[in-house]
Amino acid sequence: MGNTFGKLFRIATWGESHGVGVGVVLDGCPPGIPISVEEIQRDLDRRRPGQSRLTTQRQEPDKVEILSGVFEGKSVGTPIALLVRSQDARSDAYLHLKDLYRPSHADFTYRAKFGLRDWRGGGRSSARETIGRVAAGAIARRILADWAGIEIVAYVQRIHDIEGKIDPGRVRYRDVEANPVRCPDARAAAAMARRIEAVRKEGDSVGGVIGLAIRGAPPGLGEPVFDRLEADLAKAMLSLPATKGFEVGSGFAGTFLTGSRHNDSFYVARGRVRTRSNRSGGIQGGISNGEDIYCRIAFKPTATINRPQRTVTEDGRAVTLRAKGRHDPCVLPRAVVMVEAMAALVLVDHLLRQRGQCGWTPPSPPRSVSQAASQAATLRRTRSRRRAGRLSGRRA
Repeated sequence: MGNTFGKLFRIATWGESHGVGVGVVLDGCPPGIPISVEEIQRDLDRRRPGQSRLTTQRQEPDKVEILSGVFEGKSVGTPIALLVRSQDARSDAYLHLKDLYRPSHADFTYRAKFGLRDWRGGGRSSARETIGRVAAGAIARRILADWAGIEIVAYVQRIHDIEGKIDPGRVRYRDVEANPVRCPDARAAAAMARRIEAVRKEGDSVGGVIGLAIRGAPPGLGEPVFDRLEADLAKAMLSLPATKGFEVGSGFAGTFLTGSRHNDSFYVARGRVRTRSNRSGGIQGGISNGEDIYCRIAFKPTATINRPQRTVTEDGRAVTLRAKGRHDPCVLPRAVVMVEAMAALVLVDHLLRQRGQCGWTPPSPPRSVSQAASQAATLRRTRSRRRAGRLSGRRA
């Protein structure tokens, strides 16, 4: 019912904002993957509330517990269950919202769909649900790094109208984590922090854009036609709370170019087929081409603000709401790790699908034209033998 994600590497998140806890069940993780509480906790600490003055001051340690699927530090191939218990839930702070609809929240739509709603902090629509995604994403990130050397780095590119000068091809994790805004441009990060502080004091909020760089993805990941790699990335990112837009490569800016200026021409360097530009963002025809994958995700301003707003109650009375409670004046610093987690979940799923469908790892790029022809011929022979085997099996 919409609470699961993935085909072969599949997760199901559960829990509400002010429930006993939240978590995830991960099915399809290959056996033998090194998994530790400490590695998962590192990513959860980047997501948790109260980590700086720029985030909500709800104090949750978000300590993860591994309930199943891991023995002696490695996955055993069975479902992995992860739990984070809630400790600082204050449901009474939301009593004044029990019978009304908060502007731009999911209160009305959840009521319209289910006929009831959990009014304690937004229930299932709360960003607290993303704990399960981040925990599972940490395991996915480990598989990607160990099996394919894939690196995923997200960062705050813009907050409100303040944009950092960032080269996505060079940005590094340590630069992102160097400040609480998680913008690798230190000067822009300082201005962003001041803007967030200012809107907090005004009882308001701001949104922005998170950039995403995926390096080391081999060519061949992605499934035409409906499970194109960028389509699955888009779904993953737009499933995150507060997201409103997604771009890959040149995105909307590419519409201002002609085809002759937008096309990425090919060449061979050090035995690899490369593109001289990367306006495709590392994906062509829905399949990775071996170049870096670049995306951008737009996040709206936080909907909960400490300012008077017009709304209605469940019985249709017009009222004025001034929301109380703890909220982020800007969600982007905590959303960076959420973006990374969703990217990791998409990529590891496609990596497993590639292995399962084609029965081969994407070949290393050819060093010469003759080697390319040899690789293609070998692949054709392999597929031909498989088809012959399937046909003879059916005849038998």
